[in-house]
Amino acid sequence: MAKDEYGQFVDWDKMVSKNQDSGPKEVSCTDMKELKQFARQGYWAKNHSLRAKVYHKLIKRIPCRTVTPDAAVYWDIVGPIVGVKGSRLQPLPEFADGNQVPNYCLNSVGITAVRNILMCIANQFPDISFCPVLPAVVALLLHYSKDEGQCFELVCRILACNDPGRRLIDQTFLAYESSCMTFGDLVNKYCPKAHKLIVSLSEDVLEVYSHWLQWIFGALPFEYVARVFDVLLVEGYKVLYRVALALLKFFHKVKIGESLEPGNVKAEIQDFVQGMNKVVSSEKLLEKAFSIRLFSRKEIRLLQMANEKALQQKGITVKQTRHNVQLAVHAENFQSGIVTAKEMREIWSWIPERFALSQPMQIFTTAEHGCSLTRFYTLCEGHEPTILLIKTITGEICGAYLSTDWSERKRYGNKLRFFGTGECFVFRLKPEVDRYEWVVIRHPELVSPNMENMSESPPVPSAISQEASLDRLSPFLAARHFSLPTKTASMFMAGNNESIIIGGGDGNALYIDADLNHGRTSHCNTFNNQPLCSETFQISILEVWGFKESLNS
Repeated sequence: MAKDEYGQFVDWDKMVSKNQDSGPKEVSCTDMKELKQFARQGYWAKNHSLRAKVYHKLIKRIPCRTVTPDAAVYWDIVGPIVGVKGSRLQPLPEFADGNQVPNYCLNSVGITAVRNILMCIANQFPDISFCPVLPAVVALLLHYSKDEGQCFELVCRILACNDPGRRLIDQTFLAYESSCMTFGDLVNKYCPKAHKLIVSLSEDVLEVYSHWLQWIFGALPFEYVARVFDVLLVEGYKVLYRVALALLKFFHKVKIGESLEPGNVKAEIQDFVQGMNKVVSSEKLLEKAFSIRLFSRKEIRLLQMANEKALQQKGITVKQTRHNVQLAVHAENFQSGIVTAKEMREIWSWIPERFALSQPMQIFTTAEHGCSLTRFYTLCEGHEPTILLIKTITGEICGAYLSTDWSERKRYGNKLRFFGTGECFVFRLKPEVDRYEWVVIRHPELVSPNMENMSESPPVPSAISQEASLDRLSPFLAARHFSLPTKTASMFMAGNNESIIIGGGDGNALYIDADLNHGRTSHCNTFNNQPLCSETFQISILEVWGFKESLNS
């Protein structure tokens, strides 16, 4: 049976599904599209031997370095490396970052085998500096290996993949940390309710998200992670983002009515994921994961590259204390006439992670620089991105995250022309905290009757769909960071010597008119049928914040 051929390292009494010989006995197709459907459907999930054969076939297809260690190498080196004392008395390699070997229903022989393999990998891959999920990957593949040497060879092929377009496992701290930042960006966009809950419970959100891969490889029950690995081998890294997002959606759904202890959310998520079999089946988890309309692989790769660049510019390429990695908004040196340090931290949790590495820097305030739109432009130009904050005389507070330098308006003279990217958004802090998703400008009705005094209405760009085909880039990413064509940029902000418009779509916009020069009223419609603030309001104070050591500096 399959148990005899591939299961010598498995404690079968601990396996949830005792019957591992049911289902199909072979997979005859070689077409990747068909294999993709099979993997998602769990075609080989109920047959241990078939899953092992499929894994071997898929991993053998991975393009690797010319010299990749194989089983023969393992048997040559394992004796001298492990030594007489054995691997149980030796610490795991540093790249494991203190993560232990997950049980994954392995017997004692299997646990020892995982440690042996990890030590040999460290010997053969000295360039792997940070890979905390590797103990879990080795433990999983040992289920589907006839011996330690075979498992070692499978893992080595995954690690030695040299296809630049195929990403499977992060092997450096830079790659790992940037993936955590990318995941944070995706949570912010695709799981806003869960993100809001986590922000309310933790001062360091990135610290919570830095364990997202360990939710899958380590905390998730074995039968679940095996289903995820089925898809990973066929579709690549993107499925990991999907599954982790789905886990957060279920976490929010279950926990939103409970009283959670602040500062303990990281442990709460870990415990929740460990008990996932009490919440939904692995099939339902994957169903939820694939129901998320995620960005294309190309777009995610560009976002990851931007996050890596931000880390490199900060000098963060090896593991450091979290204090150095995630620079907080410090209460002792933060001063604003509109928001508290706590409220600014809330805003900081919404912005793209690559900019959240920087500290806020006030560049304009009407309290000091007066109500001059010219002065506003002069001080804001050269800063990208920026955060605009407005406090009304009635105490309402709203604002916007603006991804593009205001100097972009000069390309059009004094005519109103929209610019910006899909990372822009507007938000409200008082009377209630809320963040409003960016909306593409679609209609000329954007210009309200209150704006009739404008010299010229801005042109109406065609709508850009976020469900664009894979060969098009969504407007989520900043054009200037990646040298994208102008037509892929979104339209969110406009300004001339008489006025500023922020927002768009369905007639919704935050409008600051020429009377800003005299501190007069500004006008605002609604976003997503929810009021950003009063329909008309008078500004008490307006501030613009930039980012210390931003990507432009």
